[in-house]
Amino acid sequence: MSFRVVIDSCGELTDEMKKSGNFVSAPLTLQVDEYIVQDDEEHFNQAEFLKKVAECPNCPKSSCPSPEIYRDAYDCDADHVYAVTLSEKLSGSYNSAVLGKNLYLEDHPDAKVYVFNSCSASVGETLIGLKIQELEEKGLSFEEVVEQTEAYILSQDTWFVLENLDTLRKNGRLGTVKALVATALKIKPVMGSTDEGTIIQLDQARGMKKALVKMVNSIEEKKSSDPQERMVGIAHCNCPQRAEMVKEEIIKRLPFKDVILVNTAGVSTMYANDGGIIVVA
Repeated sequence: MSFRVVIDSCGELTDEMKKSGNFVSAPLTLQVDEYIVQDDEEHFNQAEFLKKVAECPNCPKSSCPSPEIYRDAYDCDADHVYAVTLSEKLSGSYNSAVLGKNLYLEDHPDAKVYVFNSCSASVGETLIGLKIQELEEKGLSFEEVVEQTEAYILSQDTWFVLENLDTLRKNGRLGTVKALVATALKIKPVMGSTDEGTIIQLDQARGMKKALVKMVNSIEEKKSSDPQERMVGIAHCNCPQRAEMVKEEIIKRLPFKDVILVNTAGVSTMYANDGGIIVVA
């Protein structure tokens, strides 16, 4: 059976995913004051965007893909179509993808289309897309792929350490997490996600390096039971050496099946800010 996976642009596509022809991106739109850019390879430039964010006193914003963008992305010759969106608790992308599915089914009532709420973001969506590909290539039925992917999403955990939480806070994405007034002390929180896809604080440390070590400690503690069965995804915002350091520390401790490294796309760049690290396992 042929398949297509539509991933909103908060999720990064690896070069292999792009070359496969099975993955397409549904772009969000980013805005920094009067500067508006579509989050796709043709229009988004990370260095330019980070510069504009740094120079602007106001908070950058994003808007999710329209239902029509999703509907058009579902319209293909594939037997099975899946969408993967960033957490429903963080964006309207999931609801938009579901509306797009309903629009598409009006004209194609027998089509097999399913929308996954990642309960994560960034490289978490990437790993979900790769899980779908793995299950499809095993020859599982559409229903089996959906069931096993939903179980995989429940088993995922997300961690991140950012240079600052300003964008998340100003855009209301931190919920009940208390704002840290500790810039002068260089306190860096270790953040994570709940099963429902909301953001929580797990730990904190003075300085980025110590915070990253605490993050890896948490990964080791949480994923020690079956690492050889799991992939790890690491997304970095303009800090490849920092990401490599985290990767080396992770594989030194646990024998994961594979570790993938990606540079953040537009939406993840907006929230992670320059120097941010996101890990999903």
